[in-house]
Amino acid sequence: MLNPTLQYTTGSAISDEALMEAITAHRPEALTEFYSRHGGRLKSVIGNVVHEEGDADDVLQDILLQIWHEADHYSPKAGKLLGWVVTLARRRAIDRLRRKQAYCRAKERYQEHINEQPGTVEHHSSGDDISRSDLRQFLHKRMNVLPHHQREALELAFFAGMSHREIAAVTRAPLGTVKTRLELGLQKLTQSLKPLRHKI
Repeated sequence: MLNPTLQYTTGSAISDEALMEAITAHRPEALTEFYSRHGGRLKSVIGNVVHEEGDADDVLQDILLQIWHEADHYSPKAGKLLGWVVTLARRRAIDRLRRKQAYCRAKERYQEHINEQPGTVEHHSSGDDISRSDLRQFLHKRMNVLPHHQREALELAFFAGMSHREIAAVTRAPLGTVKTRLELGLQKLTQSLKPLRHKI
């Protein structure tokens, strides 16, 4: 239940502006009232972009957290509260959709790469074919011992053909972090290949 001084001002329901002031003061009952008042509209906006209910619920949760932490960013001079939060919700929903689409494309490209592997060996088993097959197996083994984030970045870059920015979107990591992971992973792979250079 809302505190009476929060729920009523001069005998009427609290305004959106006063509600945001209460959220800025980190009063949990104010966020509860906000959800009761605007949650249905926000979920509808999100659902128009993100069609899976689980994803829509996650985006709504993210929006509520963002409002809890950034309520002081809202100014009535910029327009009505509902317009502000609807804009936030739509942006977050679109970001979620883009990340999911990028991830699905990466998975498809990676699966295509894996599916092509058996076809890389010709019916005639020449020495070159065997050498390349051995090298691929060696690389996969060396990739598997890399730290998870470095291996993931390399797989998305070389097997899925993703750009640094796409990898950052899929993994939800800063662009600089992605570049560092790729660089460190490549350095480790290069060190692993040194003993084989005379064979390649």
